[in-house]
Amino acid sequence: MALQLACADFTFPLLSHDQSLQLIKLLGVDVADIGFFQDRSHLQPSAALADPHSSGAALRATLERHGMTASGIYLQMSLDLAEYAINNPDATRREHAADWFRKTLDYVLAAGCHHLTMLPGVPFGGEDLAASRARSVEELHWRVGEAGERDIVVAVEPHIGSIVDVPDQAGELCGEVPGLTLALDYTHFIRDGYADEQVHPLLAHSSIFHARGGRPRRIQTSMAENTVNYDAVLHEMQKVGYDGPVVLEYTYNHWEYCDENDNVAETVLLRDQLLAHPLFGGTGA
Repeated sequence: MALQLACADFTFPLLSHDQSLQLIKLLGVDVADIGFFQDRSHLQPSAALADPHSSGAALRATLERHGMTASGIYLQMSLDLAEYAINNPDATRREHAADWFRKTLDYVLAAGCHHLTMLPGVPFGGEDLAASRARSVEELHWRVGEAGERDIVVAVEPHIGSIVDVPDQAGELCGEVPGLTLALDYTHFIRDGYADEQVHPLLAHSSIFHARGGRPRRIQTSMAENTVNYDAVLHEMQKVGYDGPVVLEYTYNHWEYCDENDNVAETVLLRDQLLAHPLFGGTGA
């Protein structure tokens, strides 16, 4: 069975949400990965979670109007990734994060999907990394359990500056939290000098995959400068039986020079490369 191709709605933040979905549809993609990023995405958690059932249903209706579905919801609670990190040492902030998580589960189901991506936590100064990581493990245990009771898969994205910004650490985290999966984006590791081969083992833990161009020292580049061997990645997916969505995930913001690409052109180039592969029903690679 062919893999599902999706596109992030936050690839086109300068458009309205309707326009972003229309563009994704024009690109021949029927599945959107929904950014739920406070102060950054079209949809704002602080507003939507005041009534997650009706807000999620409204998103589902919008997607259906465009003939689309959602691959999942990606929750980020603040532009400052430490402020409401799940492993923040401040118990009051952790409880706020927990409250938003529970409400987001309602939102996810009302939107008609069963996948929630979130962040794994960050190191906190003044304490050993092991302590920051231990709090994340504790917080993730109950989140995975609570989501599982509602048939929702939880994934964390190993990202630059997180408690799992080394490939082996991300795999170990999944071993410590049964049922936890990864939202895997090779470019977070490639940017820091890791080779594709060091990231491949994480595919076995992944439930969603983010694809864009990247290279050492740049988390996002044009496909002409890209050094991620996506044909080899797809081959590894086939070997491990990966069956989740593959999300075209060029972003546009000032962080890490991510405002220097033509997101429409680069998304088309990457889309065409992926669709040529047999895992998407193509005849190449």
